[in-house]
Amino acid sequence: MEPLPRVRRLQPSDWRLLREVRLEMLKDTPMAYVESLEAARRQTETQWQERAASMSGDSSLTLVADAGQDGSSFCGLMRVVVKEPQSTEKPLQAMLLSVYVAPGHRGLGLADELLNEACKAASEELAAGSIQLGVHQDNSRALAFYRRHGFETTGASRPYPQDTSKLELTMERRLS
Repeated sequence: MEPLPRVRRLQPSDWRLLREVRLEMLKDTPMAYVESLEAARRQTETQWQERAASMSGDSSLTLVADAGQDGSSFCGLMRVVVKEPQSTEKPLQAMLLSVYVAPGHRGLGLADELLNEACKAASEELAAGSIQLGVHQDNSRALAFYRRHGFETTGASRPYPQDTSKLELTMERRLS
């Protein structure tokens, strides 16, 4: 069995990889993201460079999985962003965004590895007490995946941005 791709932090110099990943994500699962493929294709190289530079910092981080030492052979991506605390007495909350595993790497444990690293980084580096994400109400596979990883539905929901007749359910996992 082939080893899992390496998981690492997205660097500002990875802007070409980010562009490739984002375009693949939007083409493969367009209803999963608020951005459209057409809008992403219109972005300039400078905009992609700025985007990559902003995706890891004091309150966010982006993990990528790739098979090469030079950032080639993209396999997956997961982004964590700290939400603004509503009260200074409450622990910080993180949000999981842009979750994606390329079709050829699905079912091999890469999503597990990315999620474990994202939760660890949210807790240890971003000081978050919990991590949340939104899941389409009809995505039973994603709901089951996150439940297996300790996420629970919170009872909160909002209209799904791409189809407001459906709901996006909020799931949350407490971090140690």
